[in-house]
Amino acid sequence: MEWASWFDAHDFEIARQVLQRGVAALAFLAFLSTLNQFRPLLGEHGLLPVPELLRLAPRLRGPSLFRWGYTDRRLIVVAVAGLVLAASVVVGLPQLGPPWLPLLVFLALWLLYLSIVNVGQTFYGFGWEMLLCEALFTVAFLGSNETPPPLTIIVLIWWLVFRLEFGAGMIKIRGGREWRDLTALTYHHETQPMPNPLSRQAHLLPRWFHKGEVLGNHVAQLVMPFLLFVPGPVGSGAAAIVILTQLWLIVTGNFAWLNWITVVLAASAITDSAWHWLIPAIPTDLGTDAAATPIWWAIVVLAASALLVVLSFWPVRNLLSRRQLMNASFNRWMLVNAYGAFGTVTKRRIEFVVEGALAESPGDDEWREYGFKGKPGDVRRVPRQWAPYHLRLDWLMWFLPLGRMWEPWFEVFLARLLEADAPTLALLRTDPFDGAAPRWVRVRAYHYRFSTHAEFRETGQRWVRTLEGDVVAPSGLR
Repeated sequence: MEWASWFDAHDFEIARQVLQRGVAALAFLAFLSTLNQFRPLLGEHGLLPVPELLRLAPRLRGPSLFRWGYTDRRLIVVAVAGLVLAASVVVGLPQLGPPWLPLLVFLALWLLYLSIVNVGQTFYGFGWEMLLCEALFTVAFLGSNETPPPLTIIVLIWWLVFRLEFGAGMIKIRGGREWRDLTALTYHHETQPMPNPLSRQAHLLPRWFHKGEVLGNHVAQLVMPFLLFVPGPVGSGAAAIVILTQLWLIVTGNFAWLNWITVVLAASAITDSAWHWLIPAIPTDLGTDAAATPIWWAIVVLAASALLVVLSFWPVRNLLSRRQLMNASFNRWMLVNAYGAFGTVTKRRIEFVVEGALAESPGDDEWREYGFKGKPGDVRRVPRQWAPYHLRLDWLMWFLPLGRMWEPWFEVFLARLLEADAPTLALLRTDPFDGAAPRWVRVRAYHYRFSTHAEFRETGQRWVRTLEGDVVAPSGLR
């Protein structure tokens, strides 16, 4: 149909495949993280029990299937359903059917994960949670292999990447001075929430390199997002630069699926022609065999596109505001949100180390440390790569020394350790008491810094830590 020539984006078939399968793969990991961690953190006997939330605040801010009651069994059903649906998209099953089939699958994934996030409280208070929700809703309207990708949805995904990258860039320019004097990444690799195996090597690079990193970041976040909307090689090149900067962040840190989903979304601006230029084995006519877009599907897509355009008023106003909000949702459905991260960079890394003791009057040598999976503890241990998987407890432990997130969950966490609660201990890497209940727990603050090359050769330690003081004095269940 001639009317659909402007509506169909034939040169973005690979982009559609990457978007649908990539977002679904990250949703699979999000549901897997929920299945493994939600119950000890937020379940019936969790650190912040959802039933208690529903009792105190029966009117949730957003929709949730748990509004009418939460049980751990229902959580398992929701998480497993999400895993199955996400896996079906990864292997490409819904895409083989009519365009309404992947639409229903993605909308189901969006509603299931929205249900979890809206009762997840502080453990789900991260920007990438709302980003995943928005991505699931938006890619739902990309259709199936039967029809060409709709251009309006492709452009709206570019708009999502623009808000994600430009919003983060403006947060930095309006934030700490370290982003303006190009010193931010002199500290960031060492003080980021969860370092990975290469973070120390990145931190020890020369200062001139770190200044180049900041300049590259500013170009990628403040200039390239505008070029995404330029058709052809310019947009593809801008997307490639955004992807390369995100890959550097993936190599040097653990930011759950934030960088990974940015890579997937930015790939929406790379045309099939550009993919063919990069990999000649990829044909340039992948989307030409699809049937013309039926008018009923075009109406559905245009209605969804109009909704997202209308909802864009609030994030645009936020971008133009001097008091720019970071990671904010302006509606109950977590659509067309504002994004941004690390407006300021922490200069010193303070870690809360949790210890326990069995003796009635323990000496200094009788306290034993609990080991966390992702956050630093043992000074000789190489930090692990966890992203795109999200360790929620470890992330919140990073916020505690900043004085911003001292919440009741931490006191409950210490009580669970005194009880030797098995589900809570399963969130940790090591239990120094092998399932036995300690008589006491305490929390101490340490300053951590990466060791220099000379210090590492001498001691074998990747971290150097200095005791700052006690945060929680020795405490027992009584």
